[in-house]
Amino acid sequence: MKESILNALKLGYMHFDAAAVYQSEQTLGEAIAQALQLGLIQSRTELFITSKLWCSDAHTDRVLPALKKTLQRLGLDYLDLYLIHFPIFLKSEGYEATFNNKDLLPMDFKVVWEAMEECHRLGLAKHIGVSNFSCQKIQQLLLTSKILPAVNQVEVNPVWQQKKLREFCEKKGIHVTAYSPLGSSGTRWGNNRVMDCETFKEIADAKGKTVAQVYEQGVSVLVKSFNKERIKENLDIFDWMLSPEESQKIDRIPQQKGCLGLQFISDQGPYQSVEEIWDEEIITC
Repeated sequence: MKESILNALKLGYMHFDAAAVYQSEQTLGEAIAQALQLGLIQSRTELFITSKLWCSDAHTDRVLPALKKTLQRLGLDYLDLYLIHFPIFLKSEGYEATFNNKDLLPMDFKVVWEAMEECHRLGLAKHIGVSNFSCQKIQQLLLTSKILPAVNQVEVNPVWQQKKLREFCEKKGIHVTAYSPLGSSGTRWGNNRVMDCETFKEIADAKGKTVAQVYEQGVSVLVKSFNKERIKENLDIFDWMLSPEESQKIDRIPQQKGCLGLQFISDQGPYQSVEEIWDEEIITC
């Protein structure tokens, strides 16, 4: 991971997305320190570093200590962006992606967001936001928030374009960042629907690009690769545009969500179905 981050820095990447549950913060911090030492960057201010509050810390008295631990692991004084990772609270402690369903509890959006706002006021997070929040959950948070979420980081890709959520966030002044822009094949919930999409293959051939490079949704995109050539390829996207006809073809691609959040669904928990956790924003066609 460190070598990949250093390669990305050499190529000009500036935004790095981490999370406590990814267990990537320590390595990212070491890579940043090494990049400064090698002169790949002159200052930490050249970078935009994001990390996330895991569900086990999504409680009023755990938010600030969790951020301080994140900063300690990164070796930084502040984050550019701190996100609530998922709209749920885990009673258990630690940073594990698997957990007992009995530990699932509803998140108190009001008090958790107040704690996030305190992180911002203290200067430890320049911006604060959310991840995996539906329109309804954002609306609930906005009822008591003093600071608008800067970002909603969600799954967006050609086969799950999230038009309703993107339009909602645009109206509210919330930026959307896309994770899994290629469908996250190889993960336990990912798929190959984007890479196998005939519409995208046709457009890629016409443009002289790869399928991975043919992506234009009006959102910022999180790319992930350990392959040096693909890391470079992901930046080679600024010398072309989709035609209106190509955009219309993409709009007609059948939609299906990949990340259903099944681990957060339980008969005893706050979300007892996929529809509840996404507030019906899960319709496939």
